[in-house]
Amino acid sequence: MSTHSFDPLSLHAWQSRLSQPPRCPRLPLLLNGQAIGSVEPHLLNQIVPVENGLTQDGFSMQCCPDPAASAASCQITGDGTRAFTFLAQALYTANLGFVRQQWRNEALAVRHPDGRQVASAERGIFRLLGMATQAVHLNGRSADGRLWLQQRALNKATDPGLWDTLMGGMVAATDTLTQALERETWEEAGIDLAHVQALHAGGHFVVRRPNPVDGGVGYVVEHIDWFEGLLPDTLQPANQDGEVIQFALLAPAHVRTLLLEGQLAAEAACILLGSHFGLNG
Repeated sequence: MSTHSFDPLSLHAWQSRLSQPPRCPRLPLLLNGQAIGSVEPHLLNQIVPVENGLTQDGFSMQCCPDPAASAASCQITGDGTRAFTFLAQALYTANLGFVRQQWRNEALAVRHPDGRQVASAERGIFRLLGMATQAVHLNGRSADGRLWLQQRALNKATDPGLWDTLMGGMVAATDTLTQALERETWEEAGIDLAHVQALHAGGHFVVRRPNPVDGGVGYVVEHIDWFEGLLPDTLQPANQDGEVIQFALLAPAHVRTLLLEGQLAAEAACILLGSHFGLNG
């Protein structure tokens, strides 16, 4: 997409930016016969000898990396959680900077295509393996119609220094959507979700694009559920986890300017343009 054709006030333009094919063909990543991700050919074989087969306690792995072969895939059989623990350690030990940069010692759910959790794995390897993640965002507003935004910390792996919704975070393997919303709202904004008024679901969308952090070797598949709510004047956000530079309560016109200047994270742009605050008109 050329910069000349991109309209920062178009929801469709942002949605298109967040829906891009991989940079090259990827092998399906299968767990017990079900596709749960994808990987670039030969990538895993550079780390562990899976092309000739690998058997460990509780699982085995096999790769057929030739994209022209009908059976081209990377297959894991057995205990998925054990397999991903092994892979995560191997990838970390290989000193892949982008894996270490995204490492959180946090387990996310590995899901079957129908949504069932079939394993868990370290957050830092999900995008390298093209496995779907789940995230929640909270769009906060004041009674007079202004919007609460956060500025992302400069040491964030993705979109450092850009402006984002009041809260945005991952759903951990042990979380329900509501638990993740509560936990992340406290960690990022220091707000008890029970104090947010008129809280309601805003929408859902899926991000599919090459991972910018690792030069596109990985592939982002992220399901995002976003919510909206009213923050009383007595409620002031205060970051608890060190991942936010500052919060700001901004008029819609100011947020529109941030959009025009390219200072908003892409996911936040989609959420704010879809939230009926008049930012695109």
